[in-house]
Amino acid sequence: MDERQDVGEGRAFTEAELTALALAADPDGPIDDDAVPVAEYLGQHAGLLPPWYMPTPMARSGSRWRIPVVLVVVAAFVIIEAFGLCSTFGQLVPA
Repeated sequence: MDERQDVGEGRAFTEAELTALALAADPDGPIDDDAVPVAEYLGQHAGLLPPWYMPTPMARSGSRWRIPVVLVVVAAFVIIEAFGLCSTFGQLVPA
C-alpha cells in the first residue's frame, strides 16, 4: 500500500514507514515538552462522553409510524396490567 499521509511540512509518509516508526518507538520513553495530544492536533474536542461510548444521534427517517405503534403497544400492556391480567407468556390469564 503506497498511500501517503501529508504531515503538513511538505513531507509525506507511507503507511509502511509510519508502521516502522511506531514499532521502533520506545513506549516508556520521555514525552517531549512541546508534545500535543492527538485529539487537539486533529481538532477533535472531547465532549462529556468519548465518541466510542455513545455515538452521535442519527437523523430521523421520514417514517413517523413508529411512535404511534410503540405508544399503542405500551398502552396495551399498561391496560392489561391495570386489569390484573398477566401477559408474560402471550395468553391473558388472571395473575
